Amino acid sequence: MYTVPGRTSHALSRALAATTVTASLVLVAACTSSGSGGSGSKTAAGGVELVKAGQLTTCTHLPYPPFQSEINGTVQGFDVSMIDLVAKDLGVKQKILDTPFENFKTGAFLNSGECDLAAAGMTITAERKKNVDFSDPYFDATQALLVAKSSGITSLADAKAKKAKLGAQAQTTGEDYAKKQGFDPVSFESSDAVLNGLRTGQVKAVIIDYPVVQGWLKTKANADAFKLADNINTGEQYGFTVKKGNTKLLAAINKAIKDAKADGTYKKLYEKWIGPYDQSAASPSAS
Repeated sequence: MYTVPGRTSHALSRALAATTVTASLVLVAACTSSGSGGSGSKTAAGGVELVKAGQLTTCTHLPYPPFQSEINGTVQGFDVSMIDLVAKDLGVKQKILDTPFENFKTGAFLNSGECDLAAAGMTITAERKKNVDFSDPYFDATQALLVAKSSGITSLADAKAKKAKLGAQAQTTGEDYAKKQGFDPVSFESSDAVLNGLRTGQVKAVIIDYPVVQGWLKTKANADAFKLADNINTGEQYGFTVKKGNTKLLAAINKAIKDAKADGTYKKLYEKWIGPYDQSAASPSAS
C-alpha cells in the first residue's frame, strides 16, 4: 500500500501532495449500496456517528487497482466493494474522496472530520497504529518485482547485482522494502505512474504489491511486454482505518469483513477483482 506495500508507504508526488493538505478534496464517486440513510441524521445503524448524514465517507488515494480505481467514471475495486458492505449494514451509501496518501499515515482527514474511514490497500504497521485504529486484517499482501521480458533480470537479488534502476510507488511499504534492500528507488506518485516508468524505460524493474501486478498482467499488452521476476513475502496485511477511539465504526467494519468471509461474499469479490481465490490471503490472522 499505505507505509503501505500494500499501499504500505505511497510516491514522491504523494509526499509533495501531502504538503498541500489545505487543497480542496475531490469528490470522485458514489458507490452503490442499498439502504435509505436519508433521515438527515448523522447517527447510522448501531449508533455509528458519521461525518455527514446519510453517507459513509471514505478517503482513498487513486489509482490503486484492483483495490480502487476509476472505471467508466465511477470508483470501483475490491476495497470499494468491501466498504459498500459496511455502508449497507449502516443503512447509508458510500461516498469516496481522493486524498493525498501521506494523510493516511497521520490520520489527518479522519481527525479533521473530512472522512469516516480510510480504505486504500493500506498495510498495517506499528507506526501507523500510533495515529489511527486499524480494522481486522482483510488481505495478506506480498510484494512483486516486475521487469521487461527483455531485461534478463530474474530476481530482486539479480536486479541488485546488475545495478538495475528500480522504481516504486512513493510512501508505500514497497518503497521502504526496496530501500532496506540497498536500492535507491525512483519514486512515482501512483501505481499507473510506476507502470509507465517501466514501460518508458525510466526504470528497469519495479517493486509493488503483487495484487497490483496481477491486475496489470491481465492486459495482453502488459503480459506480452513484462514478466513477474520475483514474489516477495514481506508478511504485510491490509486493514481499513478509522479515527482513534471510533470503536462503533470499527466494530461495524470488522463485522462486515467477518460476515463476508462467512457467507461467501468475500470469495466472490476476491475472484471478481483480484483473481483465483487464495485462501491464505483471504484468512489472515489478526496479529
